[in-house]
Amino acid sequence: MSEKNKITIVGIAGGSASGKTTIVNKIKSTFGDDILVISHDSYYKAHNDLSYDERSRLNYDHPESFDTERMIQDVKKLQNGEEIDIPVYDYTVHNRSDQTIHVKPKKVILIEGILILYDKALRDLMDIKVFVDTDADERLMRRITRDISERGRSVESVLRQYQETVKPMHEQFVEPSKKYADIIIPRGGENTTGITILQEHLKLML
Repeated sequence: MSEKNKITIVGIAGGSASGKTTIVNKIKSTFGDDILVISHDSYYKAHNDLSYDERSRLNYDHPESFDTERMIQDVKKLQNGEEIDIPVYDYTVHNRSDQTIHVKPKKVILIEGILILYDKALRDLMDIKVFVDTDADERLMRRITRDISERGRSVESVLRQYQETVKPMHEQFVEPSKKYADIIIPRGGENTTGITILQEHLKLML
């Protein structure tokens, strides 16, 4: 692909409920049809062999819970101008659905997820690496609100998952990946200055 048609890959990482989606939406509002957003969550592995109860107890914050290899292959295809089919994950049943979303390459491909900076092969595809850094208490409150309203969860199940997997996995895998970021945005979506700087940087690159 020529330099003129080069696709810019932006990675936005950060802890669960850190404000990644808010930042992604603000970038989308700036670039409109020139941007394609791909979530690492879409690439959670399928577990059709397990019951709902078994799936609900899986650790979804460990790097092994994602089919990152497929995501890497899909991003490379997009870089080469090819169209792809993104998997669809259904949070209400803790499993990948049988649907996919067909997408075409765009000028900016934005990859978001808690662990996208953990994998070197995925990291190496990115032109800009961003880490959204938000206080743990704030992230927990946002996660409770989000999972109850959007994912049909109970407070007890959210807190149990946070204590058993989300917090320890954040400390073991997510937080250490911050060192790979080119840009760190504290306070998530509330940091309008940080988001504006990122938007202006992307405009310059394009």
